[in-house]
Amino acid sequence: MRAVVIDNFGAIPGIQDVPQPVPAPGEIKVKVSASSVNPFDTMVVSGVMSQMYEHRFPLVLGKDFAGTVTEVGSEVSGFAVGDRIFGVVSKTRLTEGGGFGEYLTTAADSGVAHVPAGLDLAVAGAVGLAGAAAVAAVDALGPLSGKTVLVSGATGGVGAYAVQLAKSRGANVIATAASDSAARHVHELGADHTVNHRDDLATQVKALVPEGVDSVVHLAGDGPTLASTLAEGGHIVSAAHLQLEDAKVTTVMATTDRDALRQLAADVAAGRVRVPIARTYPLDQVAEAFTAFIAGGVLGKLAISVA
Repeated sequence: MRAVVIDNFGAIPGIQDVPQPVPAPGEIKVKVSASSVNPFDTMVVSGVMSQMYEHRFPLVLGKDFAGTVTEVGSEVSGFAVGDRIFGVVSKTRLTEGGGFGEYLTTAADSGVAHVPAGLDLAVAGAVGLAGAAAVAAVDALGPLSGKTVLVSGATGGVGAYAVQLAKSRGANVIATAASDSAARHVHELGADHTVNHRDDLATQVKALVPEGVDSVVHLAGDGPTLASTLAEGGHIVSAAHLQLEDAKVTTVMATTDRDALRQLAADVAAGRVRVPIARTYPLDQVAEAFTAFIAGGVLGKLAISVA
């Protein structure tokens, strides 16, 4: 099968022919239709993840996926050949079967859900990891009706979902945006106000909410600066391990819980959440997608078309 691989950490990703993966007990095999680029993928390429996962080369890249089940391993229930599914590749090894290949294998009991009717696989392939991370962050904030939430990093993949989820739960959303096009983008996603994170962020936020915001979703930017925008007793949720004296801090990680993925997919299929795909690259242009992603400035997700 064709797949995007690296032969060593730090190498430029490229297309190779590699053997199709074989599902182990508890795994399913998927013919992949679509995927997308995430920070996890660039960290794998750089070698940051090398001590955390078993691996061997060539290493097939890609964490997100959407496709069709072609084989069901032993000890698997709830999935059958022909099912349309999506999610996040879940395994303890970085070896065969990532989302940037024509086929993958993944655990059937984690990080995978059925694609509802009306949702294209090309769209579902850009939901998994970023959407799950946003769900974890917004869920950690608790009830949001009538609250004001600052989303820092709102123009990225996770941020785009976080803006929409916070707004759908009744929050007044302030989003960071450093250009007119970025501001338009986050407003279209539901943000009520924008602030330019390249200027004096705290002053801009306090001009909108003199008493400070109730919560911050910290996806980018300086944690202490963002915490200074909080009202007394405010709450900051972050993927980083922040240590702040005057704010409640919750550290979160993307959860690939099936119920969360199902709800995300249902929201997307019903039009309640939009998948912000900025550009779609074919499989043989994944290296260019990585270059664009690392360069920054992308408004939303970079999708990968596999089949």
